[in-house]
Parts: sequence; structure tokens; C-alpha cells
Amino acid sequence: MYQFFVEPGQIAGQEAVITGSDVNHIKNALRMRVGEQVRISDNEGKGFLCEIAEIGKEQVRLQIQKACQGTELPVRVTLFQAIPKGDKMEWAIQKSIELGVYEIIPVAMQNCVVKLDAKRAEAKRTRWQAIAESAAKQSKRSIIPKIGSVRSFWEAMEDAKGLDTRLFPYEQERGMAHTREVFQKIKKEGTVGVFIGPEGGFSSQEVAAAKAEEAKGQMEIISLGNRILRTETAASAVLAMLAYHLED
Repeated sequence: MYQFFVEPGQIAGQEAVITGSDVNHIKNALRMRVGEQVRISDNEGKGFLCEIAEIGKEQVRLQIQKACQGTELPVRVTLFQAIPKGDKMEWAIQKSIELGVYEIIPVAMQNCVVKLDAKRAEAKRTRWQAIAESAAKQSKRSIIPKIGSVRSFWEAMEDAKGLDTRLFPYEQERGMAHTREVFQKIKKEGTVGVFIGPEGGFSSQEVAAAKAEEAKGQMEIISLGNRILRTETAASAVLAMLAYHLED
């Protein structure tokens, strides 16, 4: 079943309307017809099962049949993802959204190969946001996760200070027993930040900063197992672990 996002103002009583580019997609790409079912979300966490009542030139009118169960993780996860080379960032965004991430902040870390000026960074962010929307539709998310502007590692560390739990997966950290202990302490309805390093790994300065925060009880340095994960895989591993631990 196809999913579309609408604004809360496009829902009134038992009716809703789809507008914009999705109208052409429904009519000409998907060739949908009156009577077929779709799922919509208001991008604020509410989802509905609907039946197409009318397909017009500028809008598709829907009849709401029932509310749908939410699809979001019971915690809001902000992913601070080091920018990898090639199309790996697109893959990381897509899979993280499928697995329930709430927000993604691209981070220019010291060992990142890719260096973006302000113009290129904004162009990349716009493309990444489009990928995020597509992935949110495909995975029946209740929201479209936001792709933030590119930050430095130090800016990202400051941004993360307001989150309940901050995780720093590091390949030289102690084993999974400690990781399980950390996950046991994460509470539903909370906020979690996850820092993922680049292909070359975190720099010594970045690791030192994380350890300084851990010493103050403000960061958890964890292991993701005995194997070395690629940067585009590590976030998926963390999100899958959180879903296993916290989802009903």
C-alpha cells in the first residue's frame, strides 16, 4: 500500500486531500483509481488508512476509514553521521530512516575524506532531504525525518548536550556486555544521540573529547561487536539494537 504525507490542515473530519507533485504521481505514475486504498500521515505522528474518493486535476480527495497504528520508535534518535565518500551517505540516510531515526545531522569530522563548502553542503542537504522523504514513504513512517545542516564535530557535540543519552560507538571500546548495560538504562519517550565516525575512524582528539564527556557522565562509549563495521553500516546496527530493546 502506498503512503503519502499531508499537512494537518489537509485533514478535516473524515476527509483529507493530497496536493502537489503527489497528485501527478498518483494519476500518471501509479495509475491509481477511485476506490483504491492509501495510507497518509500528517507528519506529526498521526496516520490514517484512506480510500480514494476523487482524483482531480490539482488534488486527490480521500475518505478516511480509520486511524493507523504509529510506526515511530519509542525514543527520538538523532544520528550524527560523519560524511562518507561517494553515495554512502545516501545509503546511510535511507537505511537509518527505514529503521526509525528521528533526525540526521551530517558531520564534517577530522578524518572525513569529503570536504564540502557551504554551497555544495546545502545542495547535498537538499538531495539528502528528498531521499529522506522517499524512504519515509516506503517504510510507512509517521514523520519525515529532517536532515540538518552540515556541522563540525565540535558543533555536533554542543548540539547533543540537550539529549538524554549520547552514544559513541568506538571499535576499541570494551565488549557488548557494557553495551547491553547502557541500552538497559535507555528509557522510552527519551532522546538519544548517536555519533558515527568516518571511514578513517574518529580522530584522537574526537575520541579524547568523547572520553572527557564520558568521565562527566555525559557520554556512553560503546562497542557494536567484535567486527569492524563500515561507517554506512554502523548507524543501522545501533538503530536495530534500539528497536529490539525498546519496541513492543
